Amino acid sequence: MDLLNLNATHDPGAKSWVGSANDPATDFPVQNLPFGAFSRAGGAEAPRIGVAIGDQILAVAALADKFSGLAATAARSCEAPTLNALMALGHESWAVLRHAIFDMLIDPNYAARVGEHLFPINKSLMHLPVSVRNYTDFYASVFHATNVGRLFRPENPLLPNYKFVPVGYHGRASSIDLGGEVFRPKGQIRLERDGNPVYAPSRRLDYETELGIFIGTPSQRGKPVLMQEAPQHVFGFCLLNDWSARDIQEWEYQPLGPFLGKNFATSISPWVVTAEALLPFRSAAFERPAIDPAPLPYLADEGDQKSGGYDIKVSALIRTMKMAE
Repeated sequence: MDLLNLNATHDPGAKSWVGSANDPATDFPVQNLPFGAFSRAGGAEAPRIGVAIGDQILAVAALADKFSGLAATAARSCEAPTLNALMALGHESWAVLRHAIFDMLIDPNYAARVGEHLFPINKSLMHLPVSVRNYTDFYASVFHATNVGRLFRPENPLLPNYKFVPVGYHGRASSIDLGGEVFRPKGQIRLERDGNPVYAPSRRLDYETELGIFIGTPSQRGKPVLMQEAPQHVFGFCLLNDWSARDIQEWEYQPLGPFLGKNFATSISPWVVTAEALLPFRSAAFERPAIDPAPLPYLADEGDQKSGGYDIKVSALIRTMKMAE
């Protein structure tokens, strides 16, 4: 199944028999159908995989006997407490399952047959959607890199390699959580610019609103993934808050980069929006200024330049403890 072409699941006029999914203000219309791990609040049941539709969660594994072929196999994988089993099946299975759920949710004949497998979001407990085995943070925005670089190197914010190689670092996978309470880290900081460090709580705790990407099917060890093949490996996206202790980071980052200042907390959203659901928002990739060096051939792809970007907005709101009272 081609993941790069719009199809019936993107029809803006499609309506669901789940009434709340047709509310213009909902985050979860039938065109979205993000995946997450949930359990019923107040109970002791294990997490399972569901799809958000309006103000409800549809338990996916319960639908397996109503599907056939790849869709049934993919639905059964959602009995697991995380999305890892589904993600491992590959992009064709993801698409077939999403289309089968879409068809079911727009057909009123299924309302009575499926209704018992719907659970209110506000009475559900969300869990980490994926068991994260590896985590890489990419320094992808030249504007962000310039702004952060000025904090540490006012005269030379961008290092020479930045416009040639995808800059990133491995984070601590165990630090990824759904948010909530974040503990202020302790580490070595310098209270005076030219003084010796002291061990103390961070005084410059920072947040960064970012986009998280979940890689589904893995690559083969020793076999690089070509640029044109990369979209088939991307299962979906989430919101991500990359916490930073800038004063700890400033002291430790040379010569080997960030460590304790960056790996104490990473918050993600509970819902994973599939790559297919975001197809209508694909756009041309960022165009480099003419004076910038061209990417090396292995990082250059005509198709990626035409549609390798996403025209979406990500925002963050700050709520203090006083505002929460």
